[in-house]
Amino acid sequence: MGGPGPFQDKPSLRVEGLSLSRGGRVLFEGLSFSASTGAYIEVRGPNGAGKTSLLRALAGFLKPRAGKIVYDNVAEPPLAIHFIGHANALKREASVRTHLRYWSGLFGVTGSADSIDDVGFGLIERADLPVRALSQGQARRLALMRLRIAPRPIWLLDEPAAALDADGKEMLGDLIESHRLHGGIVIAAVHEPLGPTPAQTITVGA
Repeated sequence: MGGPGPFQDKPSLRVEGLSLSRGGRVLFEGLSFSASTGAYIEVRGPNGAGKTSLLRALAGFLKPRAGKIVYDNVAEPPLAIHFIGHANALKREASVRTHLRYWSGLFGVTGSADSIDDVGFGLIERADLPVRALSQGQARRLALMRLRIAPRPIWLLDEPAAALDADGKEMLGDLIESHRLHGGIVIAAVHEPLGPTPAQTITVGA
């Protein structure tokens, strides 16, 4: 089920003169960068500097004040993106397996979500437990399973390692590296390194 690429169309994106604001306050102005196929980019900066806002703008959830975001070799950008925010967006009473089945249907994946061992992330023994019975780290692992359910070339991750233990962080690092090697693009807002060496680091609010 799922798994990364390879992505034959070689996706890329360009950000040109981007300016974002929140609540009437300008977060940053004139930001420009590009990401080609296989790129892993870290976004850094203090809390409130605009890291999350940048990811939301890249995902199409936030309209820029100025500048533009251009995707190349991506037919429908919203369908090419996995956005994982700082909140896990899980239903407390639904089980791990129920979430996988829901995401499979949402992303149009054929096959059964019963094969949770194909998705991994160390939750096989907890497949039928409700989210409320999971630890914060386990809930984060479940949220990140969306990356494995359906291959999408562009991943936008907001503090993806939050609440993960050492094993979870290693799994996440391996997942990012595999996606990158298969031609996908990963842009992650981070406070600490995730493992893979970034092609570039973008600092906002400096």
